[in-house]
Amino acid sequence: MAASTPHVLVIGAGTGGLCLAHGLRRAGISVAVYERYRTRGEGLLGYRVGIGPTGSRALRECLPAELFDTYLATCARSPRYFNVISQRMRQTASFELRPDTDPVDTERSVARMTLRQVLLTGMEDVVHFDKTFTRYEQRDDGTVTAHFADGSTATGDLLVAADGTHSAVRRQYLPHAVTRDAGTINIATRIPLTPHTRGLLPERIRRGISLIFGAGGMMGVLHVMEFKWDRDGAVKPEVSAADAAVLARWPGLAHDNTRDNINLVIWSTARRFPADVMRRRGEELIRLALELTRGWHPNLRELLACGDPDSALPIRVSTSEPVPPWKSSTVTLLGDAIHTMTPGRGVGANTALRDAALLCRQLRLAAAGDKPLVQAVADYETVMVPYGFARVADSLNRSGTNGDDRMYHPLFGRLALLGARGYFTVTSRVPRLRRKFVDDFYTYRGEED
Repeated sequence: MAASTPHVLVIGAGTGGLCLAHGLRRAGISVAVYERYRTRGEGLLGYRVGIGPTGSRALRECLPAELFDTYLATCARSPRYFNVISQRMRQTASFELRPDTDPVDTERSVARMTLRQVLLTGMEDVVHFDKTFTRYEQRDDGTVTAHFADGSTATGDLLVAADGTHSAVRRQYLPHAVTRDAGTINIATRIPLTPHTRGLLPERIRRGISLIFGAGGMMGVLHVMEFKWDRDGAVKPEVSAADAAVLARWPGLAHDNTRDNINLVIWSTARRFPADVMRRRGEELIRLALELTRGWHPNLRELLACGDPDSALPIRVSTSEPVPPWKSSTVTLLGDAIHTMTPGRGVGANTALRDAALLCRQLRLAAAGDKPLVQAVADYETVMVPYGFARVADSLNRSGTNGDDRMYHPLFGRLALLGARGYFTVTSRVPRLRRKFVDDFYTYRGEED
């Protein structure tokens, strides 16, 4: 079979789309990415995303070696503990996580904006900003043309939807593939890490990821993000010479305003929130978070009060409905564009990266002439759809991200809360169960195709 190198159009410069673009370019496959935001600094705040072994493995596979080193150097300090606490900051459980000595087999904390800057590095000739996708046309000659709101077009051999939960490509290509409201709402806040806010947290909470099981079905998650640079963007003195050299060479820091901070997110069933919550912003949203956490420990409430108003966001959690298999073509999808999931298992970004690496492998085979392009797409989708929607189901049934969870029931909620706390208490105190919990955590976040 003769080799035929395709030209790939990627709609959306998110985590999965950019990882795919790097992998394709490394393989010598022509690729162009089209992003609706006008500049590389728009669209994302510095909230945490956890990258487990699956995600790090995909990044190592797709990125140039020196850029993978930059990814490692720009991660925040890795969590050392997974904690479960009450709203009064009483420790229910604490599990020690693996150290981050291995470049892949660990849990890493990255800021979304920082990861975007890493993935945009060296892609100036590939990524086209201010391009809002409107529709596509599949042509008789086997090519596909993307149309944009400014009247411009782009034509290639394959169009990849990497444009997120509200994917315009998916609406046209798979109109029966829908997302639905999961029934929960988050209020995300970001608090500057200062001597004052640092002092509000015990060491184990400061050095870990802490899940908050609050009374009355008000949940939370807290993590401290500490980077290798200070408020002025200068490398901190304690950073190793190797990492300092990597950061000194990295141009992305000039575009990234992420600094040391505390992420504190609260959530509950949508019924607990006022009808206009999605329209609230800034100080008004922080005041609402304080109202909803009246019985919480004063230190947690003080953190909320110190939140950066410009960073406060309401998030209505969505989840994808399973989709029956479809006939593969010159259009395909990855990440949230096809399998949006709740944050319950924290694997949305990891699954998008897994998609990107898998699709890249298949397209390399097509470019080498080992299989037709549409067959490569079909083989990708045959694997991606089952694991993607398995992750959707897992995430929906985890940590109260489903608005119908028993924890939110007016009669049985207290019993459900006691049951969840009891599970973590026993698991953390029995050595065999504790080891299994940590092993399962990494196994789940390290699955391969």
